[in-house]
Amino acid sequence: MGSTVHVIVVGGSLRLLDMAREFVEALESRWSRFRATSEVSRLNDAGGRSLRVSPETLGLVQRALEGARVTGGLYDPTVLGDVIRAGYDRSFGRLEPDAGDGSSHLRSGYEAIDVDGSESTVTMPVGVGFDPGGIGKGYAADLLAAQLLSQGAVGACANVGGDLRVAGVAPDGPSWPISLDHPLDPTRAEVVFVRDGAVATSTRTRRAWGRAGDRRHHLIDPASGRPVWNGVASTTVVAAEAWQAEVMAKATFVAGIAEGLHLLAATGTDGLLIDDEGSVYPSAGFERFAGTAPPPDDEAGRGPLAAAG
Repeated sequence: MGSTVHVIVVGGSLRLLDMAREFVEALESRWSRFRATSEVSRLNDAGGRSLRVSPETLGLVQRALEGARVTGGLYDPTVLGDVIRAGYDRSFGRLEPDAGDGSSHLRSGYEAIDVDGSESTVTMPVGVGFDPGGIGKGYAADLLAAQLLSQGAVGACANVGGDLRVAGVAPDGPSWPISLDHPLDPTRAEVVFVRDGAVATSTRTRRAWGRAGDRRHHLIDPASGRPVWNGVASTTVVAAEAWQAEVMAKATFVAGIAEGLHLLAATGTDGLLIDDEGSVYPSAGFERFAGTAPPPDDEAGRGPLAAAG
């Protein structure tokens, strides 16, 4: 996942923070495409052979395929080859700012991935590459929040690289305040309030690279195999679970403003899209999450939680 993780725990003991660190590291060891021994890397190297995977990896692949089906392929977990060809061929912290084309033989093809839930096996087609990418961050946040509650916390916020899941009792008031940065204007941040749910953002203004006149980013259009340039600067989605919010944020980014809003309405999801001019386009139901942030607690010094991807 290659991301910073922030955790807020309400109730429970301090050992929960150590548990959270170990839990996320275990997921990273299974899912990172930059670790040759991870389950994801082994799946991509299996050459059409069936591999038994952990319950966490099985759940990740199942959710990725569901997201692809629900969005009609606008979200595609098998664009790994296109991501690498765009130049994202190593962890982002090691990527040269002016990186150019990379090389990969991998192609997309999520429809042919075979999952056997009863045997906990996954079979990747020959030449198809699975990239957990954003959905890995979202699903990790979901799993971590659930784990913290199961181990004694009464409330938890798991923020994995900007994919944020909140559950249980909030530190101050009935809801968790979550700050949404405007991708083009830092003075125009918005705040949403979520009692039990998730927020995820996809934006081209982060994780970008390339020379002047040939800028690239990690959000790939499955139809063209190239980074998306359609007038959208960012999309943010509020959903029940973080993996769902991540899938829908990415799909609406690829779809564009008009089709993205239609996709949100068709799936009963809420969010907002921001175009390259800075204009904001909320879904019909987004306002029920929006409001004015309450003043920080002077003693605790708490402000809204940040969500950005």
